[in-house]
Amino acid sequence: MYDYDLLVVGSANADLVTVVERRPAAGETVLGSDLVVHPGGKGANQAVAAARLGARTALLARVGNDGHGRLLLDSMRAAGVDTVGVLVGGAPTGVALITVDPSGDNSIVVSPGANGRLLPEDIRAAGSLFQDARVVSAQLEIPLESVVEVVRNLAPAGRFVLNPSPPRPLPREVLAACDPLIVNEHEARVIAGADAELGDSPEDWARTLLALGPRSVVITLGAEGALVAVRAGERVRVPSVPVEAVDTTGAGDAFTAALAWRLGAGESLAEAAAYAARVGAAAVTRAGAQESFPTAEEVEALCSAFPGAAPRTTGRKDSPGESAGETVRGESQ
Repeated sequence: MYDYDLLVVGSANADLVTVVERRPAAGETVLGSDLVVHPGGKGANQAVAAARLGARTALLARVGNDGHGRLLLDSMRAAGVDTVGVLVGGAPTGVALITVDPSGDNSIVVSPGANGRLLPEDIRAAGSLFQDARVVSAQLEIPLESVVEVVRNLAPAGRFVLNPSPPRPLPREVLAACDPLIVNEHEARVIAGADAELGDSPEDWARTLLALGPRSVVITLGAEGALVAVRAGERVRVPSVPVEAVDTTGAGDAFTAALAWRLGAGESLAEAAAYAARVGAAAVTRAGAQESFPTAEEVEALCSAFPGAAPRTTGRKDSPGESAGETVRGESQ
């Protein structure tokens, strides 16, 4: 029996947000709105998003002994996240400087702070958390050597989900553990390497990435939804949900958290990604990161509003006996 549906290992930041008419060019100054401080960081965001959906969630992270750290701890506890793994001190809390334009798109600069002090020995010391978790999710706003240590401490039947953001080349040990590796196009190109022939289509990108070792890959495609791919050859397109975007900050974290939780609940990767697409869509309709994350009831309402947003296969048509939206064998590797 697992104590946690999801253990998130990653960053916790204070998000300092301002809205701008347009993002500044090099050497240019633009005026923004009043500065607003939100709890954020990819690790804390994922933990809060999952807990708000109803997952039993714990976070392994580090914050500073300061006002921003207390803001983060209060937000996580209010959402129902178990913060037993959150270490305090060693450096100031990490900070993300975020500008949001009128379309809802954002640009982010992160000062890691205490996130950079979440070290491999901290991961090893939290071994009991890994044994108690169905699924472990991580990102790359903490030291890469700590992510490697996460992989080495997974429970024998534990599943590892990685969103490599901000992207960097990954060791084979980490890639081989990913199930799935969740990337957008930019992240896919960085992970594949400068010399790789990534190809023109998401299916090509998935083939290239799977050859590096992940057990499965999810490629997020913005308004075009997502592509789910596994080593065996299945390819499933997951459509997006049409909503009016207010602020995309944290939407990817909400997507990853929802997907990881639903995988732990026994859903297929395609089913989990379809649910995650609805969670991400709901998140962009409100400002902020953690404040925008929906409850399960809000996601259900969105599902009812857009009942056609179900996964579809690519590669060939369904054969007799395969239900609509079911993962089928597509192109071979």
